Amino acid sequence: MRRPLLALIPLLGFAALAPAQDVTRPTGKNEIVIRNATLLTVTHGRIENGSVYIKDGKIVAFGARVDVPASATVIEAAGKFVTPGIIDAHSHSALDDDVNEATSPVTPHMRMQDAFDYTDKAVYRSLAGGVTTSLSLHGSANMIGGQAIVFKHKYGLGRDQMLFAGAPRSIKFASGENPKRVYGALKQMPSTRMGNFAVQRQALAEARDYMHEWDQYEAKVAKGDADAKRPKRDLKLEALAEVLRGHFLVQIHCYRADEFLTEIAIAREFGYKIRAFHHALEAYKVPEEIAQEGIAIATFADWWGYKHEAWDAIPWNAVMAMRKGVRVAIKSDSNDFARRLNQEAGKIMRYGGATEDEALRMITLNPAWIIGVEDRVGSIDVGKDADLVIWDGYPLSSYGRPDKVFIDGDLYFDRSLPGYGMPQYKEGN
Repeated sequence: MRRPLLALIPLLGFAALAPAQDVTRPTGKNEIVIRNATLLTVTHGRIENGSVYIKDGKIVAFGARVDVPASATVIEAAGKFVTPGIIDAHSHSALDDDVNEATSPVTPHMRMQDAFDYTDKAVYRSLAGGVTTSLSLHGSANMIGGQAIVFKHKYGLGRDQMLFAGAPRSIKFASGENPKRVYGALKQMPSTRMGNFAVQRQALAEARDYMHEWDQYEAKVAKGDADAKRPKRDLKLEALAEVLRGHFLVQIHCYRADEFLTEIAIAREFGYKIRAFHHALEAYKVPEEIAQEGIAIATFADWWGYKHEAWDAIPWNAVMAMRKGVRVAIKSDSNDFARRLNQEAGKIMRYGGATEDEALRMITLNPAWIIGVEDRVGSIDVGKDADLVIWDGYPLSSYGRPDKVFIDGDLYFDRSLPGYGMPQYKEGN
């Protein structure tokens, strides 16, 4: 196990730590002041010549005037930018090939945590692009794929240490071409959009019956009925019953306007809330309907035409939806794009004229809301986790690169180090 790099700064300095050096677990007790930088706070605008004081893994103070305690490590950042860590609301990193259990269209009991490959180098490469938190989802082959995980990119730590403690649970639904293609090729349902939603409704109806069966049993037990018959446990229906009880954030892969409306109708029918539509390239066609339901979208900046249901994509989608009240995030769905989400957000300033704050919010605070961790991360605010990126140039452009990346106040990426400080899990990596 290795601990984050900054834990050794007071003793060694940045340049003294070799990436392969054995270290222990993180302390999370670093006391640091990053000063004289341009702060892009997301919630308090831009602050020139600003400083951020972090201690015990949290942001303690920030602004144009911040006292520097004698005990703090000072990082001089004149000419550089500081932002909150980027948050990716749609990742498939750290899953090897285990993204879909494509043997059944309904697999809500699949737990990504059971297949989380925390040594995946893609986790570190995203970190090198400033990503500090990701929602890693199942693929879209299944109508109901399974339970996602939220993790911080603390590359070098153990699996459980990388999981975002206290993050709400998310579950992935999908509709559209992908489940049609996968199961249609197997000559089974669903092979059409009608089949997609029939499968989804059938599963939810069975879950509702299962939930009522258990509710009746527990009510009998509460009344002291010693003869109450315990229902047989079904992990699949148990997970869907948790959806109906509102215990999951429901994340839905879908592209087209007609699919959004059908998914909204099904959610109303069964009484659960949708947290976000993912991809959502036709959100601009029905933004009022999406906003009215309080549903966010996690979309691309300008991906278009790579499949039939992406033909009506336009690069103004994000801003048009945002102007109608939809909470918008730009996400990766790709290990490669995850390293450049800052540039993807920069495109939104060109397509539709988003402001700097609006564009930055799409890769920080808005995806944090989709994941359900907006009270912990996504902006530079006192009390939030010290997940910060120091950029060597303007971050919403191709000229800015992460120089240093902190998570919970510990340094996990440092461009000044050999290999940028990347630890090595296996010989030859």
